[in-house]
Amino acid sequence: MSQSSLPWVERQGASHWTVALFWMIVLFFLFQITASIVVVILLFASGEVASAADLTDALLRRTDLLFIGNSTGQILFLGLFSVLLVRWLHISRDDRATDFLRMRWYPSTPVYLLIAAVLFVVVQPLVMFLGYLNSLIPVPESLVQMQFDQTNMIRQFLQTEGVLALGLFHIALVPSVAEELFFRGYLMRAFEKSKGVMVGLAASSILFGLFHLQLQNVMPLTLLGFLLAVLTWRSGSLLPAILAHFINNGSAVVAGIYRPEITFAEADATSLPSPALILLSTLLTLFLLYSMMKWIRKGDT
Repeated sequence: MSQSSLPWVERQGASHWTVALFWMIVLFFLFQITASIVVVILLFASGEVASAADLTDALLRRTDLLFIGNSTGQILFLGLFSVLLVRWLHISRDDRATDFLRMRWYPSTPVYLLIAAVLFVVVQPLVMFLGYLNSLIPVPESLVQMQFDQTNMIRQFLQTEGVLALGLFHIALVPSVAEELFFRGYLMRAFEKSKGVMVGLAASSILFGLFHLQLQNVMPLTLLGFLLAVLTWRSGSLLPAILAHFINNGSAVVAGIYRPEITFAEADATSLPSPALILLSTLLTLFLLYSMMKWIRKGDT
């Protein structure tokens, strides 16, 4: 292959993972800034506010606009920009971005879709237990307050009349596609190319946990990120991870609407599933991971 046909990253003598990590930081800020701008524009356009002094009260009333801004930022920067970055920086002109991102369908993909669905149901008691353990770790009060505010915003949004479809769109569908394109499609693949599969799995999982800025949930988020990464790696396709992510977030939306007293209860020992259920969840999760690693061939089977 001639020098001119190499990916931009390799022509510059850079590493795929360092470029991806740099863009993760940049996109995080672009995402936050864009979401904020969209919300402010919508508030002024709707007549909710007449001056900057009215913004705080208006934001508390219009949580739906906050989710519109958040979804806009995710679609543009975690979704669309991930595809563009791959196209511009990480592949040669003869390669396809969809191959880099693992946007593929194999004859074995339906099997992995089924595994993904089962896995993200059976893992929930273990996730709840890890969330409880995580809550015992001291974190700065400012971060506790920030997560508390985020939870209250979601709770207020989900208590709006007829919000199910919007909740599934903003909280389940958009993140399941946009975040998977970025974390398991772009970021994990970039680490794999530079550091190998194991580092790619670990790095994408940890960075996924940290990206949400919820230190009190970083352990369960990292576990979910790892399961999504293994699904993507073993299947050779991003689609099972997208489905699993949607099931995880979508079930939280449904539970938040119909059982808010349980969904938004403070994590403590009394709210945990029984030890037997947590043990069963752990064993089934390990069994499904073992099945993917040992019994099911990657890719086109």
